[in-house]
Amino acid sequence: MATIFTKIIQGEIPCHKVAENDSHIAFLDINPIAKGHALVVPKRETDYLFDLPDDLLGDTLIFAKRVAYAIDLALDPLRTGIIVEGLEVPHAHVHLVPIYHEGQNVSLRNKVQISEEEMKQIADAVASEVKL
Repeated sequence: MATIFTKIIQGEIPCHKVAENDSHIAFLDINPIAKGHALVVPKRETDYLFDLPDDLLGDTLIFAKRVAYAIDLALDPLRTGIIVEGLEVPHAHVHLVPIYHEGQNVSLRNKVQISEEEMKQIADAVASEVKL
């Protein structure tokens, strides 16, 4: 059965997309822990990140790097961090989390509220800075 991420990739579920190429998609997390929290997802449905073929795993991190730089340019955090937990959805992915101040709680349990309008503005701002 297709994961929620596969349904997003196939356009069955809407998302706030910030970047996409033939093998990856990046979109804002619907339960963000910071303004601009994005997910980078390989389009190949694989449960465990480390089960990805080496070339796809490498490409995933390179794609994530480009999206992180776009987040940095668009939102001006101190830096963008990365979290790989892999338990909430059985589809390999990484979280890119803008860090705005020292001591910021970056736990995936620390949800913040962002309006739909602001999510769209953030997605547009980040997407405009992506260089694939």
